[in-house]
Amino acid sequence: MEFTFLGTSAGTPTRSRNVTALALSHSGHKPWYLVDCGEGTQHQLLRAHYSVMQLRAIFITHIHGDHTFGLPGLLTSASMLGRTESLDIVAPVQTQRFINATLENSDSSLGYTLNFINSEAPDFCWKDQDFGVTNVALSHRVPCRAYVFTERNIERQLLPDKLNEDGIEPGPSWGELQKGNDVTQEDGRLLRSDDYTQTPRVARRLTVAGDNDDPTLLTGACKGSHALIHEATYTQDVANRVGPWPQHSSAEQVARFAQQAQLPNLVLTHFSSRYQSAPGVTPNISQLATEAMQHYRGPLFMARDFDTYRLEKDLSLTCLSA
Repeated sequence: MEFTFLGTSAGTPTRSRNVTALALSHSGHKPWYLVDCGEGTQHQLLRAHYSVMQLRAIFITHIHGDHTFGLPGLLTSASMLGRTESLDIVAPVQTQRFINATLENSDSSLGYTLNFINSEAPDFCWKDQDFGVTNVALSHRVPCRAYVFTERNIERQLLPDKLNEDGIEPGPSWGELQKGNDVTQEDGRLLRSDDYTQTPRVARRLTVAGDNDDPTLLTGACKGSHALIHEATYTQDVANRVGPWPQHSSAEQVARFAQQAQLPNLVLTHFSSRYQSAPGVTPNISQLATEAMQHYRGPLFMARDFDTYRLEKDLSLTCLSA
């Protein structure tokens, strides 16, 4: 499982950081999934080598512009490039109105179908061959969600001793059982894949949070997650000065939660544009990292635009761009 940050700035872009978007894939770049789509995301994709032709679904955490304003451009560009395959958009209902209004008022049309799925539906659940996706309500100025991506269809290992013991000869049926398919023998006997295979590892799970001032809302979701991506818009002292209205988290808040929840890996992103990346310049993103490390003892990562991470099968998280 890999993910690439296409934007790590909160609210407005900086010279080195675009606003929020994250590309996620199970293996390679085909297919892939987009979480949020701030302005300029399609430009970022050109540098990250993800093709809009292979995009399977878009997940929008909430309606704020730094998470959605890139949608009309990306969607119309995909059409101009020849996309014909339908695209799922999992988002608040306002997102559909926003996209439709933009298309109608810009003489634009799409050569493919958009399947809008209400992210705020009480029974929300989305899945395809690679992932099952659920979500969690967060605390922000508008309704906001975190998306939990859980790996599906993990490779299976055959149990040859049991197959031989039950008199099942090697052949095509073995291959079907290993794929997870049940098989009916010529004599009518049903062979269940679950009886003759095992999964050698745990399904990987990644939680991607939207804007949120209460990380504890993720307690349930994070019990089974192997990595959390969460905003850390401010240091705690700046958060205290700004006050509660923006409803964002500080690095300290998220780190304290991650430590209490015993999260295996924590990735912070969505840093206020006031924080700079260049060494020696203040205020600096390094201040957010220092604050977080005072409260979280696990592997901590500070996201940068175009950094790619891999959640390995052994559940460790590696930054491939480091």
